[in-house]
Amino acid sequence: MCYDVAIIGAGVIGALTARELSRYKLKTALLEARHDVAMGATKANSAIVHAGFDAMPGTLKASFNVKGCEMMPGVCKELSVPYKNNGSLVVAFSEEEMETVKKLYDRGIANGVPQLSVIGKDELKALEPNLADNVCGALRAESAGIVCPYELTIAATENAVTNGVDCIRDAKVEAIDFADGVFTLKTAAGDIKTKYVIDAAGVHSDDIARMIGDESVEIVVRRGEYFILDKSVGNTVSHTIFQCPTKMGKGILVSPTVDGNLLIGPTAEEIDDKDDVSTTPSGLRDVKTFSVKSCPSVSTRNAITSFSGNRAHPVTDDFILGPSKVNPQFIHASGIESPGLSSAPAIAVYLAKVVTDAIGNVEANESFNGERKEVFRFRHATDEERAAAIARNPAYGRIICRCETVTEGEIIDAIRAPAGARDVDGVKRRTRAGMGRCQGGFCGSKVVEILARELGCEINDITKFGDGSNILFDKTK
Repeated sequence: MCYDVAIIGAGVIGALTARELSRYKLKTALLEARHDVAMGATKANSAIVHAGFDAMPGTLKASFNVKGCEMMPGVCKELSVPYKNNGSLVVAFSEEEMETVKKLYDRGIANGVPQLSVIGKDELKALEPNLADNVCGALRAESAGIVCPYELTIAATENAVTNGVDCIRDAKVEAIDFADGVFTLKTAAGDIKTKYVIDAAGVHSDDIARMIGDESVEIVVRRGEYFILDKSVGNTVSHTIFQCPTKMGKGILVSPTVDGNLLIGPTAEEIDDKDDVSTTPSGLRDVKTFSVKSCPSVSTRNAITSFSGNRAHPVTDDFILGPSKVNPQFIHASGIESPGLSSAPAIAVYLAKVVTDAIGNVEANESFNGERKEVFRFRHATDEERAAAIARNPAYGRIICRCETVTEGEIIDAIRAPAGARDVDGVKRRTRAGMGRCQGGFCGSKVVEILARELGCEINDITKFGDGSNILFDKTK
């Protein structure tokens, strides 16, 4: 079979683009090099839906950020993904930084950002009493929000697959040939033929572009390290708190998450190894030091985990979108660093239009359904809803993850879903089993048993995240 479109990379950009393309009668494939979707920058970022004041006017970042921020609440509602319009504050600690705040305000107005204002110390402290006493004022962006990026990606993938897209995992692209108007993608999962390619491969998008002889994409990898703090301190701030940005990024933030934790980070360190997502003593020390500058009460004693993620910084300092000059059937979606998550819904619409315009006379998929059924969450359900769920399926009455109150029924649902979980981290991202204080210490072994049973494999075959990360080994073999 020859696909009409193959999307390389099942992060938030690839997944939402696949969903947009599923609105049409096209044969679309979503390819992911790893064992699951949302395994790159999408699973390890700040989870912020930026208002759009940071990008320079006239850039793709500015345009797509404002559009994407406006679209995000509706997309999340359609896909039954938690979204919170909590707003953001860029905090200044000196009169000099207040000048930066005013410049950001002017930039935001030029970009068309709504509900933007510069506020003084008294109003700022009234909004966020736990901020440091030496704050001078802030830029307030009321349209900003927070979302769970991997949950959004999983939901978009499920919806795309339900509407006819093929999601092919463990399909790392190793070479690309082109002949007679058709690409042959040589992948770890076999050869895949397609008329159009969308390169949404994140930090590896330049490597993919070079496979067709396109040297125009140059990516610098920046690693960012974070702490997640326990839910007991999740009410430290209600807004996303930024410090004034530098040339390396938006700096260390302090932000609530949609799940009730507190997130602090990231650092910004340029690295050579694109897949190095280790944390470092120096990086985590910087996160601690600079987060306390904003909120003195923040303490890493409340940390339940730390992590890092790599973002694809383009040397052009702007998104790289559109057909390649080497081959117009190859479409760039590269350099999608911050505000990439915020921009993702708008970028997806744009990429789908590029493809459908190029193909021409594409029919609508009359059976397309953009609504994803709400996932049952035992922890959020009323007593009546819980009783009804248990009556339908007794597995909903067995708590597997005590920290996050996740049931066996929810884990089974996550495995059986379209493009469902295949490993322990896949279950974690879909259900939050293992994301609490004990970080899987109690529920981990039970999740492994359920996966083996549902996937019909040996327990020794279950991995944490694919790639040989087996949980158990048989030393007798």
